[in-house]
Amino acid sequence: MLVQVAASADSELAAALLQGVITAALAALCWFLYRRYGKPYLAWWSGAWVLYLLRLVAIASFLLTTDRAWLYWHQVVTGWTALALLGAALVFSRGFRSRWRYLPVALFPPLWSYVAIYRIDDFAWAAGPAVGFLSLATLWTGWVFFSYHRRVGSSGAALLAASFALWGLHHLDYPFLRARGAWTPWGYYLDILFALAVGAGILLLVLDDLRRGLSALAALSADLQRRGRDRAVLDALLERPLTLPAVTGSALYLLEGSGGRFVRGAGVCAGWPATEPAGAAAAVVADAIATGRPRLAADWPGPNAGVPHPYAAVLPVLSGAAVTGALVIVGEARDPFAALDEDFLVALGRQVGAALENAGLYERLEARTRDLERLSARMVEQHEDERRRLSRELHDETAQLFSAVKMELALLRDVAAPDVAARLERSLGLVDAGIRSIRRVTHDLRPTLLDDLGLLPALRSLVTEFADRSGTPVEFVAPPALPALAKDAELAVFRALQEALANIARHAGARAVRVAIGADQHGSVTLEVRDDGCGLPADNGSQGPERAGRMGLAGMRERIAALGGRIDLESRPGSGLTLCVYLPAAAGATR
Repeated sequence: MLVQVAASADSELAAALLQGVITAALAALCWFLYRRYGKPYLAWWSGAWVLYLLRLVAIASFLLTTDRAWLYWHQVVTGWTALALLGAALVFSRGFRSRWRYLPVALFPPLWSYVAIYRIDDFAWAAGPAVGFLSLATLWTGWVFFSYHRRVGSSGAALLAASFALWGLHHLDYPFLRARGAWTPWGYYLDILFALAVGAGILLLVLDDLRRGLSALAALSADLQRRGRDRAVLDALLERPLTLPAVTGSALYLLEGSGGRFVRGAGVCAGWPATEPAGAAAAVVADAIATGRPRLAADWPGPNAGVPHPYAAVLPVLSGAAVTGALVIVGEARDPFAALDEDFLVALGRQVGAALENAGLYERLEARTRDLERLSARMVEQHEDERRRLSRELHDETAQLFSAVKMELALLRDVAAPDVAARLERSLGLVDAGIRSIRRVTHDLRPTLLDDLGLLPALRSLVTEFADRSGTPVEFVAPPALPALAKDAELAVFRALQEALANIARHAGARAVRVAIGADQHGSVTLEVRDDGCGLPADNGSQGPERAGRMGLAGMRERIAALGGRIDLESRPGSGLTLCVYLPAAAGATR
């Protein structure tokens, strides 16, 4: 019998030693994670495993000495370990904080252990309340993780919920099996499996948080880089956190003068803009802005009275080295970036600040671009007015003057000597050439057909004149009618074709030209000019003609861009050039 007892004690000590090594490793792992990420619940878990290790030291000391004092401390530390694991779960899921009113719960293990070991001889009465307390605390821990899993869908929380639930049920066999030696040493091995399952669950929790947090932050980063306007950036900034599990709202707080206020909100925070945080919320925001470090808070009141939000994360927004505000994220289950370290969150705040600053620059750039477009449109309008004035003056004054000179020369020719008449005839020919030149110039300055007959006849006339003057055959393709365009849009299309044909005559050396104009079902107009000439040089892109000093295309781009359209060039050296002018339906609006 003594040999059996000694063998049982030795096997129990060996199992306790193995469990102690594994428990110490779990405590070290949780402490490492705490040092890495700085999250309080990781420190709680590390402390719980240290208590569990002390429990094993106490039971091993009791087995070696049979001193009841060691058994007493074993029972006390066992109860405290269960409370520490429960506290870690509550800190993880709810941001639990210890209060003095919880002290009686912490005093139960030492008080009842003293009564059970030193005052009660009946084993069932002594073990029952302690086992019930231990099992209840463990099952409660499992319920906390199960509730978190339902809200968030965390695989790590699901594993922890199942592990603690089974572990809590396993505690109930103590009065029936383990105290009578039936589970020695197998009870230790089963506890080892539960401890390893809990450790695996903790690692899965960290990995789940990292995966969800990094996924949301990566998506947010992409949103911030893709969107330019201030409103779009704020929408992306506030809507992206709402995709995280258990997050219910987000709001942006910006400093203004000596104070600050919320400027925009989403989710449950949609009513926060133009308000200021109050009470404890104001203190948390002020601390995050003052320190430039993220801050976490439980029972966040928000700026409006009502039911507080269970949890909030306050991330400072930085512009350069200065804190310009804070991003507040509220939810039902702790901060959504719990596993990410503070340096990462500070980098996020810096990126948010840079995105907002870039959005402001983008807004100013857009305003500047609109001003330049208006200036360009005004200059084009003044340019056309000047061309119209010059055309009118040339037609009404200079051409009439030449006509009068021609009449005078014709009269002189009729009464002059033959040799003088021949010279006057040549002079009349020169006057006719001058009149034709003036008419051509006045037509180029301001196409009267465009004003008198409309866009399509003016384009046909322009194509015909080009074919007659250059000798290059031109195919003109057009529908019977085009959507109504504003005067400046019609003029832009006419000038674009005029410039394109002039460039073909000067540079292309084309044998044939095709001009096509049409409209889609939305009213957008497209003009295509294609030639089979030499095309652009191989080292020139779409901006090559402008770089080569051909500013006609640059002016064409400006004119079309001012109407919301665009110009595309497609060229292969030696295979011709295709120019496409696109005007959206909005360009057809009456101006």
